[in-house]
Amino acid sequence: MLQGRPVAVLGGVRIPFCRQNTAYADVGNLGMSVRTLGALVEKFGLHGQQLGEVAMGAVIKHSSDWNLGREAALSSGLSALTPGITLQRACGTSLDSLNLIATKIATGQIESGIGGGSDTTSDVPIVYGKSLRRRLLDANAAKTTQGKLAAFKGFRLRELKPDFPGVAEPRTGKSMGEHCEDMAKEWNISRDSQDELAVASHRKLAAAYERGFFDDLVVSFRGVARDNILRPDTSLEKLATLKPAFDKVSGRGTLTAANSTPLTDGAAACLLASDAWAAAHGHEVLCHIRDVHVSAVDFVHGEGLLMAPTIAVAEMLARNGLALQDFDVYEIHEAFAAQVLCTLRAWESEDYCRARLHLDAPLGRIDPDRINPVGSSLAAGHPFAATGARIVATAAKQLKERGGGRALVSICTAGGMGVVAILER
Repeated sequence: MLQGRPVAVLGGVRIPFCRQNTAYADVGNLGMSVRTLGALVEKFGLHGQQLGEVAMGAVIKHSSDWNLGREAALSSGLSALTPGITLQRACGTSLDSLNLIATKIATGQIESGIGGGSDTTSDVPIVYGKSLRRRLLDANAAKTTQGKLAAFKGFRLRELKPDFPGVAEPRTGKSMGEHCEDMAKEWNISRDSQDELAVASHRKLAAAYERGFFDDLVVSFRGVARDNILRPDTSLEKLATLKPAFDKVSGRGTLTAANSTPLTDGAAACLLASDAWAAAHGHEVLCHIRDVHVSAVDFVHGEGLLMAPTIAVAEMLARNGLALQDFDVYEIHEAFAAQVLCTLRAWESEDYCRARLHLDAPLGRIDPDRINPVGSSLAAGHPFAATGARIVATAAKQLKERGGGRALVSICTAGGMGVVAILER
């Protein structure tokens, strides 16, 4: 539970999320972050103002992007006196960046700040192997032409083979999708139920766009006004034609390209503040951050890689004296449809809740109508470090529309971790 002053969520902004190698293929994290922060500055009239901190994150980034938070802040329209920091916790990155800002506000270190994140799987860092890197460093350090040439003695063409960023868990060698296939089999999650969840996500996101829900949350960029992954006309019949994407040999694979989140480019950010700062600057408080919590699982020795949110939520609920049913909105990141369904089934399982969560009874069932009411990652996409800020801004606006209530935010991450939060209005 956040200790100290209440922390207000004033709102958020994001650019449309786009499938990799499409609209943002040549933009990169800095360009997407600058557009997003600049739009947030415009939305809240922050031009020239000094905030306490800007915390941004990125999972896939170049070494030259050494401090995206500071560099993006310098180009955003904020005062140059606003500090910036960059951090990373895989898919939970921007929820963590918001937690950093929230903690600083709660403890009185700052009065206001921005948290968010950006990610690209189009502009990925591609590096040479260790041997060629060593040669290049030695040549750069050499003082003479002869010394520079000597660094390449014995050079072989195979040294030109590049190293691409890995998508597998370093400790298991398996991709997130392969891990999630294991979870789907363990929890008996059917292909049909996954496809149904995916179709519902697309339809709910499309409906939210049509009624104008995202008009003040999404700003156009590069000629794109809506997430280009969104397929309003998708159907169970179309999804049923797709082949398994990860388990292609056992005949029991259920995860496909449609019920899994595609690789995505995008950025999102939220403005947080103390109640006093919000009032002094004339900004409405959409909700408050009550708590943020992180947990992990031992996926190397058999636990499901993406099951950590089940633990994080249980621990956070216990700390706050709440039941799983004490929420009006549940924003559960849809890394894979199977991951969401495994999580829900685990919370309903008496055996799992007793053995793993050390509870006397199951956490229980959630009203499905309250889960991701305006769609989520399967339809919008998932730029790793941007998803948390997207979800917080979305949940905060839903609480405003409802006139009050409580939202549960749950995000699974690579490395077997889960980042969760409670928002209240």
